[in-house]
Amino acid sequence: MQNKTRWIIQATSGLILTGSGLSLAIDAGLTKLQGGDWFFYGTGALVIFNAGLCLVIDAARFK
Repeated sequence: MQNKTRWIIQATSGLILTGSGLSLAIDAGLTKLQGGDWFFYGTGALVIFNAGLCLVIDAARFK
């Protein structure tokens, strides 16, 4: 892949994962307030959020 194409794909998917992880983390917090099972759901949300951040930061080297 060319660098620009890889940059666009990686940055876009990183932003999508970051937004999704943040939304899932907020939902896990609301689930905790309602007394539901939230721990593994919240942990997964943080993993997705951090993976998105790593992709966005790593994409800078392809620009």
